[in-house]
Parts: sequence; structure tokens; C-alpha cells
Amino acid sequence: MRRRDLVRPLLCSLLAVAAACGPSSSGDDGGDDDGGGGGGPDAPWPIDDGDGGTQADGCEKIDILFVVDNSGSMGQEQTNLASNFPQFLSVIDASGLDYRIAITTTGMNYTYNQATIPGGPVLPISMNGGDNGTMLQPGSCGMTRRWIEKADANRAAAFACAANVGTSGPSDEMPLAAMRTAFEERMADGTNAGFRRQDALLAVVILTDENDCSYEQPVTLGFAQSLCDSMMEPASNYSTFLDQYTGDHARWAAAVIAGAGPGSCSSTFGDADYAERLVQFVNAAGPSNALISSICAGDLTIGLTAALELFDTACENFPPID
Repeated sequence: MRRRDLVRPLLCSLLAVAAACGPSSSGDDGGDDDGGGGGGPDAPWPIDDGDGGTQADGCEKIDILFVVDNSGSMGQEQTNLASNFPQFLSVIDASGLDYRIAITTTGMNYTYNQATIPGGPVLPISMNGGDNGTMLQPGSCGMTRRWIEKADANRAAAFACAANVGTSGPSDEMPLAAMRTAFEERMADGTNAGFRRQDALLAVVILTDENDCSYEQPVTLGFAQSLCDSMMEPASNYSTFLDQYTGDHARWAAAVIAGAGPGSCSSTFGDADYAERLVQFVNAAGPSNALISSICAGDLTIGLTAALELFDTACENFPPID
């Protein structure tokens, strides 16, 4: 049985999204592919192979990082994410996967040089107040570590609490840089140590209503130039980073919920800019690794459902660890 045969009915019953409730693409009737002793359509992952073991293909663990925009326009989206998370969690609980879920924000500290007048002196400009890829563990949320796990009794409430990241973060959102920093610098300095497991699918969910502004090289801007209009890091670099970090293009997946474009859009949440650089990141990763859903759907259930289906497929195709 393919894993999608399990996720599809769970998505239909728990998330009630019509687009996810069509017939299974596998074309079978819910029985075992090999006629053996695997569970029926309601059996959790991993499926028993009839000999007391489990199927060797696919993943049994998933590590999920949510990168949530904490700029001034994101209050409603954060509330909607928190309200939809219990259903998201129910699907993963029913899957039988061993999961870890963490949250960071799009906020990064940065400094660049800016010409103050045409031909005039260049002065450093700094923005502080970013989380810089730190996985959040608010003291009021009852979290015992920087992520939640399947065994945590308060996992849904803890996520809902931590997902309320506020709206006072830097106005230049850098979700791609925050993602990389979470797995690079914050692992190296021990802040996020222990989250990442080499034999787990690495999954990322990005939630923002702005375009990405990530840059990492030193930047000097001329008079009237804007940081987010030039000098950004190529978006494809972040797909390459995840390939290198996980060791295989098939060991990670990313779901973006943002302005899918072309052009800006509006919803009950407010307005969203075209997230052109996040679209570039998704395109560089390819459809088996990444997708973008519109934040202007007005309900994050749709984007979270798409994320679950992507992670389901990626988990199914997860290569063996040598």
C-alpha cells in the first residue's frame, strides 16, 4: 500500500478540503499491493510487512521547521495557523511517524552600507530584533525543549502558544536566510542542537505575506536604493544548501504559503505581495521537493493540506540511510 492511500482519507476527514478528497491516484481498492499482511486503508505508518517487520522504503521520522513571518501585518495569519494546527497534528499523529516540530521567525539582524546623498558618504545601517534562526521556546508555553515531539502531552497547545510570534519583527522578511541559519549557525553554536536527525525527512513550512529579502554577502547600496530591491542571495542557493545539509535532494521538502503571484493578492487576512523569490526557490527545488500555496486563499487549511501531501510523497520516496 502506498502511504498516500492513508493520508488522503485522513485529510478528507480531518481537514475537510475538497481538493484533497478525490480518488486515490494509486488506483487500488485499499488492499495490500503484495497480498500480504499489511493493514487496511486506516492502518498507520509504517505498514507491517507480515513478518513482524516494516517496509524498508520510505521514512519513519520527520523533522519539521515552521518559519513564520513576525512582521507587522501577520497577526491574523498567526492566529489562523494556531487554530488549524491541531488538525495538521492529527494527521501526523495518525501516520505513526516519529516527529519533531519547531518554530522560528523570518526576522534576521543585518547591517548594510547606504549612500545618504548622491555621491555622498556611505554609512552603516543596522536592523536588530531578529530571532536569527533560533527555534523558539517561550517561557509561557510550557515547552521543555526548542521543539515539540509526538510524546509531548501538551504539543498542540505548546505549538499554538509558540506560533504567536508577534508582529514586532524586522520589516525586511528573510525566511530563506532564517531557515539556513537555523540549520547552520544555530546548530553550530548549540542553540538548536538536538533537533535534527539524519534519518528523518527534513521538512520546512514558510508562512509570509511578503517577498523574501535574504542576503548574506556584504552589501553597499547607492542613494535611494532599497535593500530588498537588489543584492539578495540567489534563491536557488537555498535549495543547494538543503541538498548539501541533508546529503540528498530526496531527503528534504519545503512548503511555502505566501503570495503565489503573479502580482499581489488580497484576502480576509489583508494584502500579500508577490513572493517572487520564494517562487524561484520552489522552482529551483522542483515539484518533488517544494510547492507554493497562496496565503490569499483566506484559510491556511488549504496550504497546510498541500504541505502534508508533499511531505507524504517525500517521505514515501525517502532514500535509505547508508
